[in-house]
Amino acid sequence: MDDKKQAEMELEFAENPEPRAPTMLVLDVSGSMSGAPIAQLNEGLKAFQSAIRGDQLTAMRVEVAIVAFDSNVRVLDTRSETLTTAADENDAFVLGAEFNAPTLVTGGQTALGTAVLKGLEILRARKAMYKANAVDYFRPFMFVMTDGAPLGEPDGTWQRAAAASKDEELRKGVTMFPIAVGDQADVEVLKQFSAKGLALKMAGLDFKELFVWLSKSVSSVAQSRLGDQVALPPVPGGIIIDTSV
Repeated sequence: MDDKKQAEMELEFAENPEPRAPTMLVLDVSGSMSGAPIAQLNEGLKAFQSAIRGDQLTAMRVEVAIVAFDSNVRVLDTRSETLTTAADENDAFVLGAEFNAPTLVTGGQTALGTAVLKGLEILRARKAMYKANAVDYFRPFMFVMTDGAPLGEPDGTWQRAAAASKDEELRKGVTMFPIAVGDQADVEVLKQFSAKGLALKMAGLDFKELFVWLSKSVSSVAQSRLGDQVALPPVPGGIIIDTSV
């Protein structure tokens, strides 16, 4: 990180020393998400934006980053209202007060493992920034959402990503939420990204309901005290937790 970027980070944390609740969204925008799925996902992101901006403490504590993936992986700049890639991955996380829901578009295959590895890399870098600036933080959430199976990336990539995810979760460095969208999602693959061996399954395409639950969950954590055990809101009725072997 150059001196200018370091100065900007120091100013950001000095102006807002609140503990941070980092939330990583790893979102499938492959071709199979075209049509109704991507439209509903975009609507859900807007609901998420409205919810986390609507509470002052949440808006000052929650930080959001989005990694979108098809055949390629892109870290999005969610300070902008247009669909743009972050010029610098140090800018990946945005305070809830500044978060703008992007309008995602689809195309290509499903580089799931590559995207999760990128998300974990960015999370580790962000936590290092918190520590360097003496800013407290809650355990990060990572939501990984896909409607298919890994496709179009080197052999073994998703397995490495799953192992890294489980290791990070076991070390209490992240809480993983793999989410299967529709009947074509490979739930057995997704469960391997969780140390608890679970995946959420959406019965339909009500992303708005999902993201309202997501916003309530991160808000519950953000409004708690560091070290508290926080009970998350009940999972919506259209979503089930799959722990089957």
